[in-house]
Amino acid sequence: MVTSFNVPRLVIAAPSSGSGKTTVATGLMAAFSERGLAVSPHKAGPDYIDPGYHALATGRPGRNLDAFMCGPELVAPLFAHGAAGCDLAVVEGVMGLYDGAAGRGELASTAQVAKLLRAPVVLVVDASSQSRSVAALVHGFASFDPQVRLGGVILNKVGSDRHEVMLREALEEAGMPVLGVLRRAPQVATPSRHLGLVPVAERHTDALASVSALAAQVRAGCDLDALMALARTAPPLDCEAWSPATALTHGRDRASAPPAFGALGSGGSAPGNGAAPADPTGALGGPPVVAVAGGAAFTFSYAEHTELLTAAGAEVVTFDPLRDEALPPGTTGLVIGGGFPEMYAPELSANEPLRAAVAAFAAAGGPVAAECAGLLYLGRSLDGKPMCGVLDADARMSDRLTLGYREAVAVSDSALARAGTRLRGHEFHRTVIEPGAGAAPAWGFTHPERRVDGFVQQGVHASYLHTHWAAEPSVARRFTEAAAARR
Repeated sequence: MVTSFNVPRLVIAAPSSGSGKTTVATGLMAAFSERGLAVSPHKAGPDYIDPGYHALATGRPGRNLDAFMCGPELVAPLFAHGAAGCDLAVVEGVMGLYDGAAGRGELASTAQVAKLLRAPVVLVVDASSQSRSVAALVHGFASFDPQVRLGGVILNKVGSDRHEVMLREALEEAGMPVLGVLRRAPQVATPSRHLGLVPVAERHTDALASVSALAAQVRAGCDLDALMALARTAPPLDCEAWSPATALTHGRDRASAPPAFGALGSGGSAPGNGAAPADPTGALGGPPVVAVAGGAAFTFSYAEHTELLTAAGAEVVTFDPLRDEALPPGTTGLVIGGGFPEMYAPELSANEPLRAAVAAFAAAGGPVAAECAGLLYLGRSLDGKPMCGVLDADARMSDRLTLGYREAVAVSDSALARAGTRLRGHEFHRTVIEPGAGAAPAWGFTHPERRVDGFVQQGVHASYLHTHWAAEPSVARRFTEAAAARR
């Protein structure tokens, strides 16, 4: 049922990466939350790390809005799901305002998300090396696409009072409101490494201090009342809020005959038709227990995955492979998502009891869904340190960054997807695993290059590809069925 959904909202964008979007968006979320508002945090694109800071700032799950992985049609429903009952929603953009999926025009750009949400845009400009030219820059971004409504500018890295006066005069001449001015403040910088910011889970106390400092900086430099007034100009959205239960009931299994990627394999026993489980409520033996890896080494997860598993009838329990020496009691399904296992290889390796438990679970045919970091953990070794040994493959750090959207088709039947299921995903890693695919690959990439990736063996589905299950709810239903069959 289509309904009219209205929540004040802002999209925080920039001319390019590195301009200060995360600083401003996180600071705004925290500053408005300190005013007692319920703030819904969102991130355009596939990024996992920024939403962790957003969650810290607001006390609510950070949610991604990715028009490539989920499709433009799901952006507004997923937004409405996350923002329900909130006083304000803040959406942090990705890259530059008009940058999207390579070769796909506006697809997955911040501009497209803003248009789909009918939300005003605030442009964060790094003003450190310009004065009057800022007006030409902002004019270009405001006029490039008339459907994108640029409501004002926040100037970042302003050097002095005189610098601020020159910038304000230029933007006043261009008719663009200045909604904030932030001075250079290295004390609130957050540490980065090879894949971006260090995740919140690895520096929780320091991250709290950083978010508090960002809130103070934004309070001092931004006109919060004017920003809230701008957010209230967003018109109602006519859409049905996404719901995991409804998605499982009405979602479609996007499968077709898989293209020829060489030898195809069967991943062993797994539900094959995507039908509803025979015992969805667990009446015959309690709900299936799906253990989800967490802790500092495995921080990459979309909130909708857990919601879909729960709606499918699973009891979701989190465990930490750095500290827990056994899987949660009654585990019948195992999800190991992305993160930074390369930063914790010695500690993960030292937890021999858990490595043995994971290996035994997989050897017994238990369903395992592993993405990127999970793939490395299931391998034989990571940078020379023994891992779980489920897969006959060895991983190591590399100087090469693998980054980009992928179009994929499931090559082999597995506990996660039946052969032919099509998904869009994202790769983001500086590691390599050899071999890169097993005799029964997990995925065949059809764009931008044709190759196979990952492993399917018994109940294991492991690959580098990050996916968003809201785009294909059948994978959560299918995985829960496989877990229920292990009770």
